[in-house]
Amino acid sequence: MLDTMTGPDLTIEHVRAAHARIKPYIHETPILTSEYFNDLTGAELFFKCENFQKAGAFKVRGASNAVFGLSDEMAAKGVATHSSGNHALSLSYAAGRRGIPCHVVMPRTAPEAKKAAVRGYGGIITECEPSTTSREAVFAEVQAETGAEFVHPYNDPRVICGQATCSLEMLSQIENMDAVIAPIGGGGMISGTCLTLSNLAPQMQIYAAEPDQADDAARSFRAGHIIADDAPVTVADGLKVPLKENTWHFVSHFVTDVLTASEQEIIDAMKLTWERMKIVMEPSCAVPMAAILRNPEVFRGKRVGVVITGGNVDLDKLPWTLD
Repeated sequence: MLDTMTGPDLTIEHVRAAHARIKPYIHETPILTSEYFNDLTGAELFFKCENFQKAGAFKVRGASNAVFGLSDEMAAKGVATHSSGNHALSLSYAAGRRGIPCHVVMPRTAPEAKKAAVRGYGGIITECEPSTTSREAVFAEVQAETGAEFVHPYNDPRVICGQATCSLEMLSQIENMDAVIAPIGGGGMISGTCLTLSNLAPQMQIYAAEPDQADDAARSFRAGHIIADDAPVTVADGLKVPLKENTWHFVSHFVTDVLTASEQEIIDAMKLTWERMKIVMEPSCAVPMAAILRNPEVFRGKRVGVVITGGNVDLDKLPWTLD
């Protein structure tokens, strides 16, 4: 059973099985290109647009794999999680498709657009303080009350295999990629990317991108062990959580480097992508572009897959309009 496995146990066959399982419930998202960004960076960039995904984020992949992999007996009790937003609304979406309850613990500071989406999909929200400690304590109470199956936002092998289907699609959509870059918070997307590429394209470089103000993954990568921050403050609200043991396995074994960007660089990259590519993306998704612009020498002359992880934005609070 996937829920009892750890990171090292996972294989490419688990990824292929996940893709077959979730295919009825997700989009195969498109690849977009931009001559402007190619000229600006000196690289050929291929944007994997998970902002066009069901529920507006890549996390519907992992959530759907977990929900639709449950036995009927387990599913009857529902599912539960803690999340700042995209995993919460993705799990609510998947649970709604299966017709089971979904209980979600969310920070009170989470974007209202994400809370509204969770409720719209039928999720039941309990709020907590914006720290990992509070999130996990409140969640323990909710799970004890409901008996629901815990689907961790990223440290769950079922979720990692679901996220790995994104890079599986990329390999069929983009020829001769040299590298992939994606945001890193808890590491679910990066872990899935490592799982796929280490098996099917081991020569490919894998970069993770995170904010300077929430750079625990970069510090962990350099230290050789997990360094966890409890409550970092950053505009990239989806990247505030720390690595866990399953995701650390993939980061420590397969990631080429972890690059960072400042708050202003993230906001500038987000706005520039909105202006030039005419697509809605949230701040967390702008971190890879900001990291590429900060480190053009790393990517110059390469064919690079860039994962745009989600598009769930509070349009009344765009970061470049705030004081």
